[in-house]
Amino acid sequence: MKMELYNYAISPIVFPEGREVEITVRPLGDHVAFRQESYTILLHEIDDMYSKRNQKLENVKPCEDGCLRFRAVFTGEREHFVYIRDGERTVVRLSVYSLAPDMACRLPFRGDLHVHTCRSDGREEPAVTAANYRARGYDFMAITDHNRYCPSLEVMRRFAEIPTVFNLVPGEEVHLPLTDVHIVNFGALYTVNGIVESKQAYLDAKGDPNLLSANGKPAPSMSEEAFKEMIREKAAALTDLPEDVDPVSYSVCKWAFDQIRAGGGLAIFAHPYWLVSVFNVSDPLTHYLMETEAFDAFEVLGGENYYQQNGYQTALYYEEWKKGRVHPIVGSTDSHGSTEHNRNSDICSTIVFAHANERADLIASIKDRYSVAVDTISKEYRLVGEERFQRYACFLLDNWYPIHDRFCADEGHWMKEYLTGNTDGAMDVLQVLGGKVQALFDKYFIVG
Repeated sequence: MKMELYNYAISPIVFPEGREVEITVRPLGDHVAFRQESYTILLHEIDDMYSKRNQKLENVKPCEDGCLRFRAVFTGEREHFVYIRDGERTVVRLSVYSLAPDMACRLPFRGDLHVHTCRSDGREEPAVTAANYRARGYDFMAITDHNRYCPSLEVMRRFAEIPTVFNLVPGEEVHLPLTDVHIVNFGALYTVNGIVESKQAYLDAKGDPNLLSANGKPAPSMSEEAFKEMIREKAAALTDLPEDVDPVSYSVCKWAFDQIRAGGGLAIFAHPYWLVSVFNVSDPLTHYLMETEAFDAFEVLGGENYYQQNGYQTALYYEEWKKGRVHPIVGSTDSHGSTEHNRNSDICSTIVFAHANERADLIASIKDRYSVAVDTISKEYRLVGEERFQRYACFLLDNWYPIHDRFCADEGHWMKEYLTGNTDGAMDVLQVLGGKVQALFDKYFIVG
């Protein structure tokens, strides 16, 4: 966290552009108290030190509670520096951000849409995995175990009584016969793996519709033989497919994407440049799926830290942009262990700019391209996405998430305590913590 955030709290930090707002700067300790009779405040746009819109507020006096308060109008969608001056000396430089109307009605929610647990090939149980993710500052996540949907329902039900705004979304990683392509089902209300009766998701449920779906309404199932016959019929009907694209693999992918959408989910094309012995998806198929925009979102950043996966996927995303196809994007850990002992436990994430931290709104916002993918492989983060969202995300990563994440760390700790036997004491603390993160949003963001 930046040193100035240890010494001063400024709020709100995000608000609509062009609207007068009152800013409060509170010193965090007697050693940084505002002791002078008055201060000068300079408000500078980050992109133009000499802008005629820059403002100078003189004789700003500390209030009785020791805070400095001032009112100003900030123009444009940009970061603004707030310099507090004592004569010629800068006491501190802080930052705020003004947003254009389409963004001013949205809040930033950081999440992971692709996570594994010990129910497939991960390390920890689903509920512990979720608690660990909350402790690292995630606002939402989906458990997406290989071939299995039940673990995502398991974790949702384990935390159903917890008073938290942490959003747990149903999901699975879809593996279907006749192709090796991996597809992430984020948020569909029924399992896609479980439509095929030979798959583990179907076998887990043992006929219980509440294990095949989040609302007791699963999709009709079919035998593996019937599935293969259906796919081969679809593949045979394709007449304009490029010669080097496997019609069967394409047909499986298209069917899976359509099923996820039918269930109200986000169909994610995952890690085509994951190196197994070769790339997970053939280049011709990858490019054709991009060209036909068959999926809802592209997992541009994923779970490996060698360059080929995320580097090539990022390059592909921008190459597609040059062709006029701006795909919705996400970044995910594809984690198989939720503690720091897994080197890939927190290497990628997604910030979604949504009206609410709810499954349907997150999905709609990603589809509408209100998201940015975050690469935290190294401590110097990198971002993928549209420039305006990258700029805003930089501001948030430097000025919002260090504050936000400290509160989430406490909540994640007590969620795990609740899971592991400290039920009464943990619930008492969680009742207190439950509204704290929402209160933070209310304090730091003016939505309008």
